[in-house]
Amino acid sequence: MSFLLFLAGCATGPRFDAGGVDADLTPVAAVRDAGVPAGTRVLWGGVIVHARNLADVTEFEVLGYPLDRGQGPATTRMPQGRFLAHVPGYLETVDFEPGRRLTVTGRIEGTVSGKVGESPYLYPLVAVEEFHLWPRELVAPAPAGPRFNIGIGVIFRN
Repeated sequence: MSFLLFLAGCATGPRFDAGGVDADLTPVAAVRDAGVPAGTRVLWGGVIVHARNLADVTEFEVLGYPLDRGQGPATTRMPQGRFLAHVPGYLETVDFEPGRRLTVTGRIEGTVSGKVGESPYLYPLVAVEEFHLWPRELVAPAPAGPRFNIGIGVIFRN
């Protein structure tokens, strides 16, 4: 029994309710398939490209990725297109810097025309019900010196 509690304690991230979600619907497919009705429930994740505060929502432009078993964006896999996520109210965008991973649940409200660089782009717009900002990924610093030494003698380092 304590082993099961240990495993439960090791679980990281949220567990969003995936009921009523079409797991095969991607941001690209939502735009490509004009038959996706407004109100369709999605569970999408990705990497934040841009965040900005609008009058009554905080808007995230997200490069979508498939979700892993823990519902986190699997950034080692192929991207699935971009989407816009509207979270009600004001959020401090400095906490949602580009490159951070984000998972959202919500409903598609339609599409929004925009640009990626100079190219026109059609974004599916998600009215967010719940979201999870994943912790920053820690990257080990590169060693300061060479990985090996050739020579005879004694080396002292601090």
